[in-house]
Amino acid sequence: MKGLVIIFHLVALGTLASSEKLNVLFICADDMNVDLGVYGHPQVKTPHLDRLAQRGVVFERAYCQQSLCGPSRTSVMTGLRPDETEILTNSNKMREINPDVITLGQAFRLNGYFSARAGKIYHYGNPSMIGTDGHDDPQTWDKKYNPIGMDRTQQEYITRYGRGRQKDNNLGISMAWWDPVSKDTDHTDGKVASKIIELIGQKKDEPFFLAAGFFNPHCPYVAPKKYFDLYPLDQITMQDVGEAKRDLEDVPPIALGRDLANWPYYFADITMYQARKCKQAYFATQSFVDAQVGRLMDALEKNNIFDKTIIVFWSDHGYFLGEKGLWYKRKAFERSTRVPLIISAPGMAKGERSNKPVELLDLYPTLMDLCGISVSSRLQGKSLRPLLSDPNAENWTKPAVTLVWYGRDAWGYSLRTERYRYIEWLEGKAGKELYDHANDSEEVTNLAGHTKHEELVASLSKKLKPFVTLKTKYRSK
Repeated sequence: MKGLVIIFHLVALGTLASSEKLNVLFICADDMNVDLGVYGHPQVKTPHLDRLAQRGVVFERAYCQQSLCGPSRTSVMTGLRPDETEILTNSNKMREINPDVITLGQAFRLNGYFSARAGKIYHYGNPSMIGTDGHDDPQTWDKKYNPIGMDRTQQEYITRYGRGRQKDNNLGISMAWWDPVSKDTDHTDGKVASKIIELIGQKKDEPFFLAAGFFNPHCPYVAPKKYFDLYPLDQITMQDVGEAKRDLEDVPPIALGRDLANWPYYFADITMYQARKCKQAYFATQSFVDAQVGRLMDALEKNNIFDKTIIVFWSDHGYFLGEKGLWYKRKAFERSTRVPLIISAPGMAKGERSNKPVELLDLYPTLMDLCGISVSSRLQGKSLRPLLSDPNAENWTKPAVTLVWYGRDAWGYSLRTERYRYIEWLEGKAGKELYDHANDSEEVTNLAGHTKHEELVASLSKKLKPFVTLKTKYRSK
């Protein structure tokens, strides 16, 4: 896959004149899984994402390229896999390692667009870097804005769980929540939305690429109380711990990294009640983000540019909320790699869903294609235009591939087809996993060791092999 050249030619989209450029509103949530009403979750309320879905295509099988914030976001913004960028951790070395890369926002700048962000697009330590540039890339933007709200400035009010957490300032990996009686715009994400709304009004008469980077639902889970009130605690359920433990019996130990040290729920001394409370808070922050998406769409309508604006809603990776006794991201399972992805584009399908596997890597070439921008590069994704026209096009056969990298001695690749997830750890030497999503959506039974699936395993391994390109210095010999 390395070195793939993709060339797009100028096209007229739908009924728009070829001289009229489309705008792009690029909306990112942090650590958001698909426990959303728009994806069929029976509890989580997402009326504004539902509204966006009616105007576009919901991708039911969208996957990140690494289930960790920094590598995933770098992959999205460069159009390259983590193997290629060599960004495998939440480090700040993207330009140092890739000095000549043309990022997504930079490509728009070079083609006459105003490119700006508010909030988190590249990696930030969340919440520690809120209000700063974080690990941003200046060449991507004409303007950048770093709002800061009460969720960051009043952290002393946040309730923290787990041994020693009350004295620990590292809320970036925490079981913690706060439900203040407050306005949306008192919070960082409310301020992010307000800044993008302001920019929409200012730039409505020129082509723009505006990126709204929301910090929720990343921990600590903080949102106005009205969103917590949507989810009564007595309606929040958790998987039985005994059942969760059995789910992990056939999983290679390497797959679980640090998650077993204080299993369940990652930290020592977390009770099921506390986990339920954090799950309630996570749901609340999801609905809070949904409300900000609604504000952004209202701004497009108010400025009469909805019909000439592409909207992309995505998250950097999935998230566990107690399933299998696990919490957080950085795993190869479906819940960690699957992401919400909704695209609304003028002239493309509306109110439809695609079941084809797609990758966040595909966003860069898709937007170039839809905006008629001619580029020649080594982008490794594929334009989603065929699926935006025909959401279940039979000729779309590309799998989705995710890298999980814990260190030189612990890494693996996951391949997702329409039906199966197949995982190899250390190229199979440290274990394999196979899950049949036609019958096992929660990935309870690992079929990789079953004799009757040997031929299938061999076939999927062969399909995965071209994507296993981790450089020697990032793997032990």
